[in-house]
Amino acid sequence: MARHSKLQKQVLALYRQFLRAGQDKPGFIPRIRDEFRENARIKKTDVMHIEYLYRRGQRQLEQLKDVNTKQLGSFAKPTDKS
Repeated sequence: MARHSKLQKQVLALYRQFLRAGQDKPGFIPRIRDEFRENARIKKTDVMHIEYLYRRGQRQLEQLKDVNTKQLGSFAKPTDKS
């Protein structure tokens, strides 16, 4: 089995924490999985981007753990309609 770097282990732990926190909230698990799968395409050498997403994920996890959280928002790039 391949050994994981410290950052990879942190991201995997964050993923598990998200899954645990999202169990009690309907519709969150598919969204969490999709988000992590989409970001799994990022090159392993792009450490700065991965660290940024990790920190952002930590903040989102804290929001998800809040009992008042009912949904997660997301930002998408607007499509050009020309």
